[in-house]
Amino acid sequence: MNTNDRLARRFVALKDEGRAAFVPYVTAGDPDAATSARLLAGLPAAGADLIELGMPFTDPMADGPAIQAAGLRALAGGMTLRGVLAMVRAFRRDDDATPLILMGYFNPIYRYGVAAFVADARAAGVDGLIVVDLPPEEDRELCLPARQAGLHFIRLIAPTTDEQRLPVVLTNASGWLYYVSITGITGTRAVPEEAAHQAVARLHAASDLPVGVGFGIRTPEQAAAIGRVADAVVVGSAIVETIAAETDGQGQAKPGLTERVLAQVRALSGAVRQARAGTP
Repeated sequence: MNTNDRLARRFVALKDEGRAAFVPYVTAGDPDAATSARLLAGLPAAGADLIELGMPFTDPMADGPAIQAAGLRALAGGMTLRGVLAMVRAFRRDDDATPLILMGYFNPIYRYGVAAFVADARAAGVDGLIVVDLPPEEDRELCLPARQAGLHFIRLIAPTTDEQRLPVVLTNASGWLYYVSITGITGTRAVPEEAAHQAVARLHAASDLPVGVGFGIRTPEQAAAIGRVADAVVVGSAIVETIAAETDGQGQAKPGLTERVLAQVRALSGAVRQARAGTP
């Protein structure tokens, strides 16, 4: 294991603890840069084992209405890809331990410049990337340069990924595998727990990488159910909806937004941490 690899170290530590990781998703700059920075800084103490930070984009493919709206709020507030990396640098001044993954789409990275982006992301303290709209056939565009720079490239695997396609998707995957538990966009349907359990078992048989599950987990009960079998539990839309509910009609943060969101994160994380208690 690379001793500079925060992500690998964290999953080893979690395995020793006998529990899954809790991974909250927030969009960088939502609802404004200052509030978003406070939220990001508060997530580890609230129970985030890894953090998934969205790079706001106008035309997302996989994100449902809640995360689409979060991206638009962030962009309206002036968030840019350079601003996202600045948030990561600021976060790293106080936290050098919590793995941080950027999730988004290729267009802003292409416009930034792939070589410059992977260098700047690595220097800022990013640990990995989830780029939704780049299939394995396009690995030369970003995956391979990112891996060469020391960034993990986390693959999304869908319920429709069949036995012929799975080995292709696993090629060049690193860090962990992200199982998309529903066919559709984020936050629109509840996770089918039994199907997710079967999918995790299938991916564990096919790869040594940890397996995380997301795209349909909203409540502590659902998070605990997935945390009993998966290596990581990702919650995005439910958290982003709380941020939206704590903004006024002009998209400005209401007093107490940060505290309410972090309380939700503590409840979800606590459920994941207790999920395997008492199980053999």
